Amino acid sequence: PWRFCTAPCMDWSDTHCRRFWRQMSQKTRLYSEMVTTGALINGNLSRHLKYSEEEHPIALQLGGSDPEELASCSKLAQEWGYDEINLNCGCPSDRVQKGRFGACLMQSPKLVRDCVTSMREASSLPVTIKSRLGVDNQDSYAALIDFVGTVADGGCEVFIVHARKAWLKGLSPKKNREIPSLKYRWVYQLKRDFPNITIVLNGGIMSLEESLSHLENVDGVMLGRSAYQNPWLLEGVDSRIFGYKPVQTLDRHVIANSMLPYIEEQLAEG
Repeated sequence: PWRFCTAPCMDWSDTHCRRFWRQMSQKTRLYSEMVTTGALINGNLSRHLKYSEEEHPIALQLGGSDPEELASCSKLAQEWGYDEINLNCGCPSDRVQKGRFGACLMQSPKLVRDCVTSMREASSLPVTIKSRLGVDNQDSYAALIDFVGTVADGGCEVFIVHARKAWLKGLSPKKNREIPSLKYRWVYQLKRDFPNITIVLNGGIMSLEESLSHLENVDGVMLGRSAYQNPWLLEGVDSRIFGYKPVQTLDRHVIANSMLPYIEEQLAEG
């Protein structure tokens, strides 16, 4: 199920974008923007959780660090029909750090383990983790092994790993996606060290050719900016990544026309 995924991207991977992506690939696993537990507990549920049925399989990414709050939001994810709950342990933004979640959670593997345990007790959905290789000077492979092993003890069986570490101070989220060096071999080694865990590689992947190369070493790949900036690459995912023969031959005009009824529906709703 995690062989090919699109990444949770703030201000990008909203329901309209995901509906657009789905026109090009039926097999890709789609991820929501990050939604904080506070936004769900205190806010407008429909605004944050509404999506089109055509988007399945779809994962809800949560931002938070309180096990009870994450459990409550996991129940909501199941009630709204999501296929997966993903916990953000990779975002380095200042706003996320002030909430004590995102990448800084990698410094507290036992807390993440407890969060996963609570989320799994509250819902029957798969609970997955999206992380970095490490944060600041806590960036050894031994520390990464400790994080994954500890969190796996809480019942997490799927780790999506952005193959860079994060600097919590001094780099913007944009620079954190570009400056820390990519270490794909660390993620490959994770798969060898945890053969029974699903390991998905994220970070710097720009094409299906690169995706296929990585899939020789890990269970899945996740694309973010490349899928957003060049969405047409998704047209080849079902056939090249999954070996699935599409029902019809797609071109850009077919995709555009397929979106028109949805656009008219959204306009009618204001």
